[in-house]
Amino acid sequence: MATTKIKEKIGRTAFMAAAILCIVAVVAIFLFLIVRSVPALGKIGVLEFIFGDNWSPDRLDMYETSPLSGYYGIFTMIVGTLVSTVGALLIGGVIGYFTAVFLVFFCPEKLKRILSSVINLLAGIPSVVYGFFGVVFVLPLLALFAPNNGTGLLATSIILGVMILPTVVSLSRTSLEAVPRSYYEGAVALGATHTQAVFKTVVPAARSGITASLVLGIGRALGETMAVVMVAGNSPAYPHSLFNSFRVLTANIVMEMGYAGQVQEGALVATGVVLLLFVFLVNLVMGAVSNRAVKAATNARKNVKKEKISSRVGVRIRDFLGNVSYRLKSSYVGRGMAIAAGAFTMFTLVAVVGFIFVKGTPHLLSNANLVFGQFEFGGSEITIFPAIVTTLMTVALSLLIAVPIGVMTAIFLNEYAQKGNVFVRFVRGAIDVLSGVPSIVYGLFGMITFVKLFGGSSSILSGSLTVSIMLLPTIVRSTEESLKSVADSLREGSLALGAGKMRTIFKVVLPSALAGILSAIVLSMGRVVSESAPFLYTMGSVISATPSSYMDSGATLAVALYRLAGEGWHINEAYATAVVLITLVLGLNLLAEWMAGALKKKLSGDKR
Repeated sequence: MATTKIKEKIGRTAFMAAAILCIVAVVAIFLFLIVRSVPALGKIGVLEFIFGDNWSPDRLDMYETSPLSGYYGIFTMIVGTLVSTVGALLIGGVIGYFTAVFLVFFCPEKLKRILSSVINLLAGIPSVVYGFFGVVFVLPLLALFAPNNGTGLLATSIILGVMILPTVVSLSRTSLEAVPRSYYEGAVALGATHTQAVFKTVVPAARSGITASLVLGIGRALGETMAVVMVAGNSPAYPHSLFNSFRVLTANIVMEMGYAGQVQEGALVATGVVLLLFVFLVNLVMGAVSNRAVKAATNARKNVKKEKISSRVGVRIRDFLGNVSYRLKSSYVGRGMAIAAGAFTMFTLVAVVGFIFVKGTPHLLSNANLVFGQFEFGGSEITIFPAIVTTLMTVALSLLIAVPIGVMTAIFLNEYAQKGNVFVRFVRGAIDVLSGVPSIVYGLFGMITFVKLFGGSSSILSGSLTVSIMLLPTIVRSTEESLKSVADSLREGSLALGAGKMRTIFKVVLPSALAGILSAIVLSMGRVVSESAPFLYTMGSVISATPSSYMDSGATLAVALYRLAGEGWHINEAYATAVVLITLVLGLNLLAEWMAGALKKKLSGDKR
């Protein structure tokens, strides 16, 4: 009995320690970035840094230099980031919303399954592939009528819009499906058509959830790096037209960190802090929107009373808008847009994947050396075999670090934590923050901490440690949901038979949730394969010899694609690399989806 109590205490302590690591990670990211940026901000001046519109750094500037030779104002990039995000929202947000409406209310059942799979596949395509697609397809298309080669705000907005589309669709669809069926039936019973009931009754009831999906889309667009770098043009100027070159905050970090001087490096880290604050603000807005949705659902009667006592001016405005809407038949216009949005979503996947596969597969099949060849210094032949080995090594080590910590944190939150506990709120808040941190900010943190810790040079170990922190939110949330799906009767039966809590968790709960946990692991593998920004300055960006240890540097597949596409001399090899990358990531996502479906069938008792 005493031994069992000791084991229980040790287990609980270990699970709590894993949860504490999530909080430590968040504090460390903020602390290290702020500490590293303070000297530069003190030298440049906070107001000059934020509101100055001249970015002309001098890599020879040191903190002892007085006055500075370079200029370090990022306001043009702040404007560029915000404007491109708005552009992405106008494209991806609008199309995503109407696609969700089409899926829920207008899509035939057989087509719904196909379109749902299409959306999941779009979510799994790596950002660097979207950027490459922008370079080889979108930019040449825009160049037909653009005054330049097509780079600029329109191309950036299109690519970012397509990238945020799956997020908006998935969350908007969930919100629409959560509206009680009685709302729709009541509208139809009062004489509304199917289309009118959808757009006049159900959609307004799901407004808070749809707004939340748009806010999450904003967060995704703000933090995107590699795709924007490839299509924006990247001149530090205001985006005064659809086709002039401009730069966003994330691109500024990626483009200049590799050769930055002392003050310039501090300014780039400070740029990451500004970006982090933007994302943190988006998370606050997201939380406020979510809370508003909950209050709207629980205080329906109060909301009705507020509607009754609203001002006469407000009533007249609503009546006027309603009359205009009726005359324009806006519901039927909405239906047409929903159908068109669904068609566009399917076309997008076919365009992205189909175009790259058509272009890349012949080069992949005709050039076996590209995948299996040995790297030779000074050789003319390109091979991605070292990048494949580097990717596999990174996947293995990052999962070895992240999976135990993530699973143990999920166990603590689901099996031990008490509702309303302050510590639990801190842990969940830390996980939310980690999920919203842009990948390039993770790269900055890894460069400042892990690279310096291991001798100051890039290594696979530094990159793996960095990306393992990124994986924690995915593993924790997916594992927790799997644990929640395990029936309480299984726990109670095990405890009634004399098993302790630890034994119940490891012998009953975890095996029952295994499919969901494996699904989280597979998704995490896909995340590692897809990422590129965190590895540029932690692991290296040069395709070189096959690594022999974790202390070697190397480029992953995604980074290799970025380099091959960016150089412009190896486009055929870039196409073939994109095919390998897409096949690998989409295969992992399909495997994760199959595992999640298997878990659902198992828990529902379906033997088919």
